[in-house]
Amino acid sequence: MALIKKPVTGMKDILPAEMQIREYVMSVIKDTYGKFGFTQIETPCVENIANLSSKQGGENEKLIFKILKRGEKLNLETAETEADLTDSGLRYDLTVPLVRFYSNNAANLPAPFKALQMGNVWRADRPQRGRYRQFMQCDIDILGEPSNLAEIELILATTTTLGKLGFKNFQIRINERRILKAMAAYSGFAEDDYDTVFIILDKMDKIGLEGVKEELEKSGFETGAIQKYVDLFKGIDEADNGLIYLADKLGEFLEDEVKENLSEIIGSVEATKNADFEMVFDPTLVRGMSYYTGTIFEIAIPEFGGSCGGGGRYDRMVGNFTGNDVPACGFSIGFERIVLLLMESGFTIPNQSNKIAYLIEKGVSGDMLKDIIAKAQDERSAGKQVLVARMNKNKKFQKEQLNKEGYFEFEEFYKNPLK
Repeated sequence: MALIKKPVTGMKDILPAEMQIREYVMSVIKDTYGKFGFTQIETPCVENIANLSSKQGGENEKLIFKILKRGEKLNLETAETEADLTDSGLRYDLTVPLVRFYSNNAANLPAPFKALQMGNVWRADRPQRGRYRQFMQCDIDILGEPSNLAEIELILATTTTLGKLGFKNFQIRINERRILKAMAAYSGFAEDDYDTVFIILDKMDKIGLEGVKEELEKSGFETGAIQKYVDLFKGIDEADNGLIYLADKLGEFLEDEVKENLSEIIGSVEATKNADFEMVFDPTLVRGMSYYTGTIFEIAIPEFGGSCGGGGRYDRMVGNFTGNDVPACGFSIGFERIVLLLMESGFTIPNQSNKIAYLIEKGVSGDMLKDIIAKAQDERSAGKQVLVARMNKNKKFQKEQLNKEGYFEFEEFYKNPLK
């Protein structure tokens, strides 16, 4: 029986043309984030199962690739529970590993600490366009900064990066977890029901306000609370400034600092941005992770029709490891979706004039071959990227394939120089 040549479902082989774009995007990300003072770190792809299952990862905790215990620790005959079989798992995001890293190494890190992390994560998810079971994440986080300077820097760094990659007319949708809770409390929902209400609200972009109302009714919530909740969103739509409207309407249910904090973030980013995008207050934005404690935000790119990254503030997560809370905020860019959009748009990497392909006719050998290779070595020493390859029969197709890898300059060498 022949071995299976296709990748495992939800994972993919990456061809050279895409790999070059990925490498280019990563170089732009590293360079841009570096200019904002972020320092690159690396964490293991395997984490303790207790950390991954700590009820902070929301729905992602249902998607963990769990790893069996090894050697003598694995005893299938005596195992009674899952805990007897597994003690670790593949990370489903980079935030939990970062917080563990920070908790373990804080004494050797600057304060505040600005971290850049790039690496693969794994989720046993249902594959679809732009969504895989193994995928690259690119996160920036600031730990130890309690003020909204963290949010402002994170948003500016991320949007500057997207602008350098050619993206325009996108949105940064922003909200606050305390606003979500205040709206639910004002409407009369019990605190124990907030998570259910938010899960339904998170479907707003797919089912609309009436759909949200119907689902709340099906969930058995009181008619008065539902109507009051729906009326809040109608009022926001009609208001000139939804944030000010909400702050006035919610009154004592919402701390004054929340409105001031969001207004300052939006105003500061709009006044200093150097990419073509819009800051949008969106009270329907929920974000699934239960570890968020304050500001939350997402990237909405029209070409994709969905989120292409997001993040928020998670001030109590470090405390789960150390017992002492540390203010923290992060932003994750949707690397795979960004690459997908660039590939679909026919994106070509700029400034590839330093790449040249030497195509050598079959039969060229001896001193002539040595001279060609020596010339290539000289070009490489001068900073050029030189591919040396034998010329195929179908030279046109060969060049077309090399074009996909960024080679547009060719030099051909024949056994008979007059050819």
